[in-house]
Amino acid sequence: MNKIAFIYPGQGAQYSGMGKDFYEQSSVAKAIYDKASERLDFDLLSLCFQKDSRLNQTEYTQPALVATELAITAEVMSLGLLPDVTAGLSLGEYTAIATAGGMDLLDAISLVRKRGIYMEEAVPAGQGSMAAILGLSAEQVENAIEPIEGVSIANYNCPGQIVITGLQQAVQQGIDVLLEAGAKRAIPLIVSGPFHSKYLKVAGDRLEKEFKQVSWKPLTIPYVTNVTAQYVRESSDIAELLVNQVSSSVRWQQSIEKMIDEGVTHFIEIGPGKTLSGFMRKIDRTVSTYHIGTMEEADQVIGELVCRTIR
Repeated sequence: MNKIAFIYPGQGAQYSGMGKDFYEQSSVAKAIYDKASERLDFDLLSLCFQKDSRLNQTEYTQPALVATELAITAEVMSLGLLPDVTAGLSLGEYTAIATAGGMDLLDAISLVRKRGIYMEEAVPAGQGSMAAILGLSAEQVENAIEPIEGVSIANYNCPGQIVITGLQQAVQQGIDVLLEAGAKRAIPLIVSGPFHSKYLKVAGDRLEKEFKQVSWKPLTIPYVTNVTAQYVRESSDIAELLVNQVSSSVRWQQSIEKMIDEGVTHFIEIGPGKTLSGFMRKIDRTVSTYHIGTMEEADQVIGELVCRTIR
C-alpha cells in the first residue's frame, strides 16, 4: 500500500504574502490564522500578508512560518488528503509534531515564537555564521572540518549539500579548507546566529522550561525527528528531542531515507517555497514529490491524489 508523508520547510522559506490565498478562500485556514494572531503579541496577518522587514527576523519568522504551514495543512486535510507520517526541517519539525497530533496548534505557534527569541539571544549578533557547502559528501565535510574548533555540521540536507555552522572565524576557516578539499561552492547564509550548533544549547535549556508547561498529546501518527532521523511514536519523547534539536545537526537526508525504507511513496511539501522538493530530487527520484504552497497547488495535488485514491 502506498504511504504519504507531509514534509515541512524551515526558516528561509518565508516570503511576503505567503498563505494569503488560503486565508481568503478557506474558512479552516482563516480560523487558524485568526486564533494565532490573537495568541501572539504582534499582528500576524499583517506580517504574513503585507511587506514587512520583520518577516526575516528569526523571532517573527518562526511563528509566521509555522502558522502558515498549519493553516495550509488544515485545509488540505479537510479536503481528504491525510498523511501516514510527518517530518519537518528544523523549525518545520514543530509543524510536523502538531500535525501528528503531539501538541495543540496554538501551543506550537507560541513555542516557536519563544524559540526564535531564545535562538537570537543565545549568541551575540555577528559572532556566529553558517554556510552551505556544495559538491562534497558528508564524510568529506566531516573529515575536513574535524580539526577546526568552533565549527560543525548544521544540516545534512541532501547528497552534495551540507550546511556548516559555528563561530564566524571558524566557519570562514572551514569554508577555506572545504574549498581546498574540492567543494564546488561555499555559500554564506544570511542568518542571525550559529543555528544547530553547541552554541545554541542555552536556547534548548530555556525551551526545556517552556516544554514543562505544554500538554503533550498522544501521537495519532508518527513523525520523524531531525535529531536521530528515526520515527517517534510516543509523545513522552517529544520534549527531550526538541530540546536537543536546537543545538543538534538536522539529519534531513537520513530522515527522508528512513521514511522511504518504511514504505513512503508520496512526499508532499506543505508551505512556502520548494526547498525540500529540490532536496528530494537529489535524495531519491523514484518516489513521487508534490508541493502545496498555494490554493491552486492544493487543488491540483488533491485532485490527483485523493481522486485517484492512492491509499
